Amino acid sequence: MNILLTGASGLAGGAVWQTLRQRKVAVRPVFRTLASALTAGCTTDEAVIVPALDAATDWTQALTDMDVIVHCAARTHVMQDNAADPLMEYRRINVEGTLRLAQQAATVGVRRFVFISSIKVNGEGTLPGEAYTADDAPAPEDAYGISKAEAEAGLQKLAQETGMEVVIIRPVLIYGPGVKGNFLTMLRWVQRGFPLPLGAVVKNRRSLVALDNLVELICTCVYHPNAANQIFLVSDGEDLSTADLLQRLGQALGKKVYLPAMPVWLLHLTARLLGKSAVAQRLLGSLQVDIRKTRTLLGWQPPLSVDEGLKKLVKQQ
Repeated sequence: MNILLTGASGLAGGAVWQTLRQRKVAVRPVFRTLASALTAGCTTDEAVIVPALDAATDWTQALTDMDVIVHCAARTHVMQDNAADPLMEYRRINVEGTLRLAQQAATVGVRRFVFISSIKVNGEGTLPGEAYTADDAPAPEDAYGISKAEAEAGLQKLAQETGMEVVIIRPVLIYGPGVKGNFLTMLRWVQRGFPLPLGAVVKNRRSLVALDNLVELICTCVYHPNAANQIFLVSDGEDLSTADLLQRLGQALGKKVYLPAMPVWLLHLTARLLGKSAVAQRLLGSLQVDIRKTRTLLGWQPPLSVDEGLKKLVKQQ
């Protein structure tokens, strides 16, 4: 089996590439620049350089003799977006670029297209005790989520028209070696021993996914016959409150965590006054996913527990 892997310099794509290499799978990694390929430890003979991901990209040479595409490349969620029209920019890369690759792949006979989407296709949050499922109707709220939902719809239509199998994976928040963004910020807070007024945030629940767990699911979806034309949600299988997550990060770091208990309503109010309501939602609200379909249909289990994933993050960060 020959696999074309896009986004090989990213968090998920890089981990998939290293795993496939270790398992002696024939994988052709795609990078935006030669410099990024060399930084990742890829030889010039291995790497495919594709500078742009959009409706005009020519994938002809990259697709030669490929059986499966694993498409990790994307314009990811940007916290402070300076684009004049963020939705248009997300669509240019995440929708038009994805469908261009998929159309050319189908034309040359690629058998399966594994698309790494986002839980933002489902929405931004759940009520405590409830969870998103893979079969819920899409309800994206921001430009990134909308672009991923539109890409999914285009891929499903292409699968019906061409017979190329499409597998869609919607990860929740990914953590692991190399993580950036909000999770890295939280890790730094705990490392430095800052008092965090989140001790009362014990009733919310957040689903997370360790990078190793996501990679194992992606590798499973490359070959598993039951994955064809399915949507899967992925998590560690254990949902945590914000206070619990911080305590477990502290345990992994060997640090005492100071969590003064400011009332949750006051945290929301303070965040709103500071214009940080979206940040507050991620810290104080719930987002849970139900992975029973993933477990049942694929016979898949998360290889790492939350605590194991956090320990690996801390050790290799």
